[in-house]
Parts: sequence; C-alpha cells; structure tokens
Amino acid sequence: MLLKLFVTGKTPRSRKTIDNVKSAFKARLSENAIPEVIDVLDRPQQAQEEEVLVTPTLIRLIPTSVRRLIGDFSDGNKAFDLLDFGGETS
Repeated sequence: MLLKLFVTGKTPRSRKTIDNVKSAFKARLSENAIPEVIDVLDRPQQAQEEEVLVTPTLIRLIPTSVRRLIGDFSDGNKAFDLLDFGGETS
C-alpha cells in the first residue's frame, strides 16, 4: 500500500492534519501503512509530479486505482473510509 499526505509548511493546521490521519490509520492498519508526509514547500517537485494543487491532499496510489482526498481531515476515520481499502484493514 502506498499513501502520501501533502501539507503546506509546519503550521499548527498541518500538524493537526498529520496527527488526525496518522492516528486513524494506525488504529486500522499496520504501522507500515502510515502515509508518507510531504511538505510542498520543501518538495514542490513531488507535489507537481503528483498533480497536487491544494493542500492538504491525501493520495492512495496502491492498491488498484489512485484515489485522492482533499480537506482538513478533522475526521481521520472518515478519510480512511473514503479511501476504500477493500477489506484490507487489520
């Protein structure tokens, strides 16, 4: 499984988004399923390659088709459900 979470800077909002997503994913998947966090200010090239236009954006690249979510992810569990892992939860 390959997940990427794009955020902008090291702001309180970015930190909250990262915490929400990580805690939801840790609770429902293995440790190695935690999204890679990418700060678009530090790595703009990667954001461009993934066609990320706004942040925060969460992308599921594997399994099956690519799925993208955009928002604050205040409900990390809802974000998890929307990514539709097809029964891959632990």
